[in-house]
Amino acid sequence: MTQHVKMYTTAVCPFCIRAKQILKSKGVEAIEEIRVDANPEERSRMMEITGRRTVPQIFIGDTHVGGCDDLVALDGRGALVPLLPGA
Repeated sequence: MTQHVKMYTTAVCPFCIRAKQILKSKGVEAIEEIRVDANPEERSRMMEITGRRTVPQIFIGDTHVGGCDDLVALDGRGALVPLLPGA
């Protein structure tokens, strides 16, 4: 079963760009990006779901991974790849 990858982002966020690079390097082909700078309602929804204000906020399937630092830490523990689509 493939897991859906969703990321709350803004247009010029370097951490968002880095997170996308990491995910793509692990074979993720499609990331649903939700731009919170273009749609303030989405930022409110993101904050309700995650309790966080910063981007990126990354979801793999129903799992809230967190931000870019969280993604890097998850990968460092070897726990990222098993969550990913096709793993």
